[in-house]
Order: sequence, then structure tokens, then C-alpha cells
Amino acid sequence: MAIDYKIRYNNGILKVTTKGVDENLEEVIEYTNAIIEAAFKYQSKLILCDERELEYKLPTLDTYKLAEFASSYANHVVKIVIVCNPQCLPEGKFYETVTTDRGLKVRVTTDIDEAEKWLNENQ
Repeated sequence: MAIDYKIRYNNGILKVTTKGVDENLEEVIEYTNAIIEAAFKYQSKLILCDERELEYKLPTLDTYKLAEFASSYANHVVKIVIVCNPQCLPEGKFYETVTTDRGLKVRVTTDIDEAEKWLNENQ
């Protein structure tokens, strides 16, 4: 099953709701590009990705490559929070570490309330 997502902009926050399976690096990069393009379109520097219905299947090396790619936008995006399924949290935390180490402010959590609170801190 491919990645299916909806992107909405509301009150300065780009909200992405995603479901499916991320098992192909090229498809995940396309998904990431769609989010970044929407962020540019709406001039949003805050992104909330609700990925609780997305199953992470990328191999670790591809997750690393994805994190490197996403980090190239660190100068354009202030904060990204990803809410994932608890079963996918280890992969999500690895992604968080790699992106954060490269200057992109990312938080991965399983709690939507915590995600919204973190995203709105210091805004």
C-alpha cells in the first residue's frame, strides 16, 4: 500500500495526515517534497505530521538518507513534529536524531497533545 496523505494549513501550522506504508525511499522523498512545497506555498515554518496510521518499513539506511535529505531544508522550516504509531517509535526516534544532528528541529512522539504543545512552544 502506498503513502496516502492530506495537507491542510490552519493558523500558521501545516497539518499533514498520513496513512499507508512507507516502504520505498523514492515515494517517501516525494511525500517529503509535497510537504516542503506546501510549507513554502503557505509560508509555514511549523509542520505537524500525524503519521499514526503510517507503517514505517524503510530500512535503516534509507531512513538515514531520508533524514539527510529532509535536513537540507533546515533553514526554511522552524519546527516539525511527527506523531507516529507506538510500534514505529524506534524508527521515528532514529529519524529525529539524524535530522536534529543536522540542524532541523524535529520531534517524534506518539502523543498528539504533546506534539501540539511542543510545536507551539516559544512561538
